[in-house]
Amino acid sequence: MGDTVAYKEYLAGLLGGVATVITGHPFDTVKVKLQKHNTEAHGIKYRNGLHCTTRILQTEGVKGLYRGATSSFVGVAFESSLLFGIYSQTKQSLQRGVDSDLPMPQVIIPSAAYGGAIISFILCPSELVKCRMQVQGTDSLVPKFSRYNGPLDCALQTVKNEGVSGIFRGGFTTLLREAIGNAVFFSVYEYVRYHMHLQLKASFSDHNSLIDMGVGIVSGGLGGVAFWSAVLPLDVAKTVIQTAPDKSSTRNPFQVLNSIYRRAGLKGCYAGLGPTILRAFPANAAAIVTWELAMKMLGIRHD
Repeated sequence: MGDTVAYKEYLAGLLGGVATVITGHPFDTVKVKLQKHNTEAHGIKYRNGLHCTTRILQTEGVKGLYRGATSSFVGVAFESSLLFGIYSQTKQSLQRGVDSDLPMPQVIIPSAAYGGAIISFILCPSELVKCRMQVQGTDSLVPKFSRYNGPLDCALQTVKNEGVSGIFRGGFTTLLREAIGNAVFFSVYEYVRYHMHLQLKASFSDHNSLIDMGVGIVSGGLGGVAFWSAVLPLDVAKTVIQTAPDKSSTRNPFQVLNSIYRRAGLKGCYAGLGPTILRAFPANAAAIVTWELAMKMLGIRHD
């Protein structure tokens, strides 16, 4: 019985990941381009997220906003499946014997950080391919001859030129981002969800699916905003590390952020903040609503 529930939790997480990519990928493309180009010493400088979006649409059309989406679908679907599955399973193990509806930080934080650390090993290669695909558009400084024909070509060229370790470039930074970010995300999600349900139970005797969806949108959206507000500088460092043309360049996120800070100030460390926050709410709201809906349809009780 336990194994059946576990499989359903991973399936629900996978569906949540697909919803995230469909909703959030265009914002992510804009974020990555801003992080790559606006932190460099020379090159194209976008005024803001809207200017970057306009440039992409003018030069590449809507297709340009979904550049790198293939690897993102694969990566985020698996990553989301693992994250939600591991989080739910670990939370149940840590909560065993404790009968309380109140969110417990001593359960939520380690469960979420553990899930985040595990998924970083899948996320790192898929994000490296995604980022390299995203920065090679028409506006890119990447020379024509070194452009990739697709995600698989990008992965193969990376392994050929940099070895297997090349595909895991930025791995430590991804692990830090995911462990810290998910601890923040699930803490905000669980607390907002708990308190909203508490308020709504007092106000409405008829607790219907529409109310559950509203709670999912708000708690998931706020959790996403909290995630990215907490870890965006690490994400900027990851983009710079993964898209650096020189394979011998530093992989230490703190050295990268120090050099960005000296060159572009605090604003540089938060490059892509606008599209990231704009994306965070709808993408994470979609993920949570889809996850909760899938669990309900699969007959899993979510406390």
